[in-house]
Amino acid sequence: MATILALETSCDETAVAVVRDRAILSSVVSSQIDIHQRYGGIVPEVASRQHVVTLGAELEAALTQAGLSWDAIDGVAATCAPGLVGALLVGLTAGKTLAMVHQKPFLGIHHLEGHIYANYLASPELQPPYLCLLVSGGHTSLIYVKACGQYQTLGQTRDDAAGEAFDKVARLLGLSYPGGPVIDKLAHTGNAKAFPLPEGNISLPEGGFHPYDSSFSGLKTAMLRLVEKLRADGVDPLPIADLAASFQATVARSLTKRAIACARDYDLTTIAVGGGVAANRGLRQQLTEAAKHHHLQVLFPPLSLCTDNAAMIGCAAADHLNHGHYSGLEIGAQSRLDITRVMELYG
Repeated sequence: MATILALETSCDETAVAVVRDRAILSSVVSSQIDIHQRYGGIVPEVASRQHVVTLGAELEAALTQAGLSWDAIDGVAATCAPGLVGALLVGLTAGKTLAMVHQKPFLGIHHLEGHIYANYLASPELQPPYLCLLVSGGHTSLIYVKACGQYQTLGQTRDDAAGEAFDKVARLLGLSYPGGPVIDKLAHTGNAKAFPLPEGNISLPEGGFHPYDSSFSGLKTAMLRLVEKLRADGVDPLPIADLAASFQATVARSLTKRAIACARDYDLTTIAVGGGVAANRGLRQQLTEAAKHHHLQVLFPPLSLCTDNAAMIGCAAADHLNHGHYSGLEIGAQSRLDITRVMELYG
């Protein structure tokens, strides 16, 4: 069982963790939400500078919480792709430096693979093959998990990611950033059937619709037109809770329908969910109920492992190191890298 010191700085969370195989020994996460709220979104340069300010103290805290010396660490890992390049470079440079100083193998980890591995931390008995519904601010995909480092993308968004759609609709409704948690809270008190909204289907050249790909730009536009109509009709104040509930239910229904169909078509009995939108109560409820109806197992990480964290990065790194995989110190940061190319990160 490999023990990994892991760093995650791909976006606006600075995180350090120590993980032994599928067990968290320590996990420290510092969020930058308060810093970026004033801008209504993430400012890359600000995020990078904050990582530099925060990372040193988090490294010390993570090792102290784990109660381990460097002799007990088998490898060092850092997220190297995808993400904001400047932010990635902070963690990547620190990780490679620590690996060199302490003469440990280094592993560059794919951020989306980390979100998949968050499920192993919550459900250590989980084994491939299974389907992962990966939903976050930047990604919405259905991924066939075959083995460590072996993935096949079966479905994906053709435009906005689900989390991105939440943020844009929240801005439309005059809500704060990030939009997902705010809409989720309001939706809990609203009527999800108040406003029928389109799910967004992807047409195929030969006719019909793609069974697994999704689209959220049309839903976002429908919300815009609906708000404009309500205002033109003199509705004041807007029924924000009902609008939030109707929007959230439509997103959850779209994701649930595609995940269930994909799992059944590929004879996969388990759906594991990862990414920030995995914390959404509407999605958790709809997917759990639908999975029971079709005799499928559905797994969600705890809320603390849905958003970006270093524990999930460490868990992925531990599995790769157990399989004999490690990265060269010349590895660089990449803003984009398809998850099917994960094994390119290892020599």
